[in-house]
Parts: sequence; structure tokens; C-alpha cells
Amino acid sequence: MHRPEPIEKERLVTGIDLIVSKADAEGRITYINPIFVKISGYSQGELLEKPHAILRHPDMPKVIFKYLWDHIPQGHEVVTYVKNLCKDGSYYWVLASVKMAKNPDGTFRNYMSTRRAVTENAKKSISLLYEKLLETEKSRGVEASWALFEEFLQQNDLTDPKKFNEYMKNLNR
Repeated sequence: MHRPEPIEKERLVTGIDLIVSKADAEGRITYINPIFVKISGYSQGELLEKPHAILRHPDMPKVIFKYLWDHIPQGHEVVTYVKNLCKDGSYYWVLASVKMAKNPDGTFRNYMSTRRAVTENAKKSISLLYEKLLETEKSRGVEASWALFEEFLQQNDLTDPKKFNEYMKNLNR
């Protein structure tokens, strides 16, 4: 699938919007709700069976997804901000809550993500962190960006995933 060229046009996710998707063990999209289709600009057929990463905006530091994939398979929910790229090159911000769903016997079922609107305050705060991480990633590599992110987690007492999630939720108030 062709990745669009990013443009400086934001699509707003409103307070009543709830974007939902499910993905298989490899991160390929297996379900999306109608609001996901509406906001992203892609059809259901264009997204199903594709990797979630096709929506990744280039302003997103890779370490955020590393953190996510380090914790979700262990059964932790991860709450974080994501800037996604729409089909037309515009973007939208969401507060994503991602977790692993299990079958009744405890085996893996899928990954489920719900996404909500983001306040202007949260966008400003998180953008500052993401810009630093991305700048470090581009100039010194992903390992240096990861080290900077770990330093941020330690300085803010966020090494526990539950504390990290609460911090992220609190930014959005």
C-alpha cells in the first residue's frame, strides 16, 4: 500500500468518538469499527490484514512502539499517545489503550486497541517529549532514543507500566 506524504492538516477526534481495532499476533489489522474508517480515510478493505504500522505518522518515535510491544505481550495494558497518518496525508492524535485479549483457556486471542480524543494540553506536553525522542533517534539512533526514554521514565517514576498508564491518562485531563 502506498504511504501518503504527510501534510499539516489535523483531523479532530471528538469526545464522542471511540476508535476500535483488533490485530493478530503479528500486528495485522483484523477488525476496525466505522469511526476508524471515517477518521483514517481508508476503507475497511484497504486496512484489513495490513500491519497497524501503515498508519504510523513519521513524527512518532519508534521507541514508543518498542515500549508498547515490550509490555503488551506480557499481559500489560499500555496507554499512550499516538499521532496517526490518514490516507490523504492529514493526521489525528489519539490516546490509545492497547492490550492483549485472551481466550477462556488463557491463550492469545488478539490485540485490542481503543482510542479516544486528546486534549490540546496533552498534545502540547506529549509533542515536546516525542520531538526530543525523534530528534535523538534521527541524530544518534534508536538505542540513544531508547536510553533517553528510559531516563524520562526513571526521572518521573514511571518504570511501572501502571504508573506510566496513569501518567498518560492524567495528561489528558
